[in-house]
Amino acid sequence: MIEEIVLDYGKARYIRPDDKYRLCREIFNSVRRLDVLQDLIDDPAITEIMVNGSKNIFYEKDGELHKSELVLESEEKLEDIIQQIVARVNRSVNEANPIVDARLEDGSRVNAVLPPVAVDGAVLTIRKFGDKPFDMKKLIETDSISEEAAGFLSDLVKNGFNILVSGGTGTGKTTFLNALSGCVPKDERVITIEDSAELRLQDIPNLVRLETKNANSEGQGEIGIKNLIKAALRMRPDRLIVGEVRDGGAALDMLIAMNTGHDGSLSTIHSNSAKDSIGRLETLVLTVSDMPLDAVKRQIASALDIIVHLGRMRDKKRKVVEITEVGKDEAGMPVLNTLFSLDKDSDSLCKVGEMLYKAEKFG
Repeated sequence: MIEEIVLDYGKARYIRPDDKYRLCREIFNSVRRLDVLQDLIDDPAITEIMVNGSKNIFYEKDGELHKSELVLESEEKLEDIIQQIVARVNRSVNEANPIVDARLEDGSRVNAVLPPVAVDGAVLTIRKFGDKPFDMKKLIETDSISEEAAGFLSDLVKNGFNILVSGGTGTGKTTFLNALSGCVPKDERVITIEDSAELRLQDIPNLVRLETKNANSEGQGEIGIKNLIKAALRMRPDRLIVGEVRDGGAALDMLIAMNTGHDGSLSTIHSNSAKDSIGRLETLVLTVSDMPLDAVKRQIASALDIIVHLGRMRDKKRKVVEITEVGKDEAGMPVLNTLFSLDKDSDSLCKVGEMLYKAEKFG
């Protein structure tokens, strides 16, 4: 319809053919897609889009931030785009609930914040993912992990080790979790649990994907990570993959699941190091439980086998910084044993130790 209208318009006045094509695309993007943001989304080299109000659009390309010359016509248009995105995944955002997490059809992660929380206009952040999810081979090619460490982690996944992937914002935790998931045996029943369904597991026939649900306008009907973990435990899973542990309820239920025979579970957490991951888990669990700290520590030591910590280097590359075994002492308290560590001089991941506590899981 747009093409017909533009062609008819072109009969009355001269419009260059390439301008007709551009005009049709821009009108279609404005009506049915994400307006001027669509060109950024379609660029495979762009990994993140940050919209700070209608006139300030930034993007990350090849690890560097750039300010786009593109602008949206108004704040109302930006808010319309946000509403369009969240409606597609059956979510809502408004002045009463001005913060929302969502996703695009290709799985790209979306976060939106509306006024009055966003003081200078609505804020939209889109974390893009590639057309094809990274596997271990691709991580080796991009120098994110050594071949020896990749083979070691693949064996850990196949043998049912519980692995926690830690790191700061933008270090590639979800990408790495996808790569680890590719090592799961194809005959197992896998259940993924996420705030927004971003994981793209390949070649697993018996796969169930669960996604959280926000509360409605009356504040009812919320289904969080904690609820989904409880539901998943009734689905006869071989493995649970929790996209990210963000709150105490999810952390506690994840530890309980890992301690009740669901070996091979995978998850991610925000932290500054493998050691900090233990402390963060303790803090999260203590916010929702009256358990003594020592009891929480014992739960963590029993549940976790391996922590893989990721970092972002000064050259913007994302790398595995540390692979650490989680053991326990005679009192059942967690003890960390570093197996691989990033050598700062050679900028390569080197083996620095042998497994001391969980080697028997290899059978």
